Amino acid sequence: MESFKFYAPTKVVFGVDSIKELSKECTSLNAKKVMILYGSNRIEKNGLLDTIKAQLDDASIDYCCFSGIKANPTLAKAEEGVVVVKEYNPDLLLAIGGGSVIDTAKAISVGAANDVKLWDVWCGIKKFNKTIPVACVLTIPAAGSEMSDSAVLTNEEIKQKRGLSSNLYRCKFAIMDPTYALTLPKKQIACGVTDIIMHTLERYFYPKEYQHNSMTDEIAEALIRNTIKFGKRVYENPNDLEAMSEVMWAGSLSHNDITGLGGKKDFSVHQFGHEISAMFDITHGESLSAVWASWARYVMDTDVDRFAHFAQYVWGINKDGADAAREGIDMMEQFLKSIEMPICIPNLSCGILDKETLDKLALNCSRNDTRKIGVFRPLSLEEIKEVYYLANIMHN
Repeated sequence: MESFKFYAPTKVVFGVDSIKELSKECTSLNAKKVMILYGSNRIEKNGLLDTIKAQLDDASIDYCCFSGIKANPTLAKAEEGVVVVKEYNPDLLLAIGGGSVIDTAKAISVGAANDVKLWDVWCGIKKFNKTIPVACVLTIPAAGSEMSDSAVLTNEEIKQKRGLSSNLYRCKFAIMDPTYALTLPKKQIACGVTDIIMHTLERYFYPKEYQHNSMTDEIAEALIRNTIKFGKRVYENPNDLEAMSEVMWAGSLSHNDITGLGGKKDFSVHQFGHEISAMFDITHGESLSAVWASWARYVMDTDVDRFAHFAQYVWGINKDGADAAREGIDMMEQFLKSIEMPICIPNLSCGILDKETLDKLALNCSRNDTRKIGVFRPLSLEEIKEVYYLANIMHN
């Protein structure tokens, strides 16, 4: 094993009826006033919001609600939430939903506790040193934000998307009752399964000099195999409680860093996807699946053995070298197709893009040619363009 530091302070309360622990967990944080954040009215229709309110009422905890948070969490909504928090002054921000709501809560916790502009923070221009405590009730397994140090914001005015990592806004607790994730729309399930796998792959493909982490690799490979197995099951039957529970826990493990200990995070595919998502308001999971195979084929020769290892230990392909590597990429692509995920840009709602748009995406991705992306193979502006060009070709 290579050296690493691992920090995962979020308390997880997992399982059917775990929602009953909510008031106890809030009380343990001395929360007297709670701001409930959520997106759509789904949690109103399925009774979860009423259940949460009843628990808070029984514990004599005051609360207010902040709704309307949408996918691809926006800077504008976070700034709106900052105003509400400063007026209400809660002790705890309780996010009900998936990564978009949790990321918005994290951003609000920064903006309300510090005299900074949020976009300056997300662009690395300003620092912050305190937050308002955040917790969550997870209803959409996907982003892993419930246990990660990450949060993403989209600035819709300038069509840019940025991620930020900080231990200061990690969730204090995460209640994970898989029954509240049942009956999600198939597209949402597929996007979540994709995001979980991609979070793991972004940690799995890293430079040769760090590849001495057998235990970490075993965890990552098992997580990918398990997510493929149960992800397909819950996609085909959104009422499959066992499959949903497996996917939900995999989502948390995929982004709390345990699948990459001792290695180096790549996350180049996320960088490609963020620019597509920001420019066209494409769902995050779709933006990743549309570019992954093109990225993989472009960088495969950097370390053929690593891709062959992936093919063998995830897909059971008993070959060596480039043939195995290519077949492993093909298998991953076919799985994404099997859950109706886009595997190239033409499959997305934006359709085939012209060269000018692709070059603009690449320029944004490289921060106006001021950086390379990734660590498996650091990609320059011209190489970023090449990957976008490959992804813009219709795949069969």
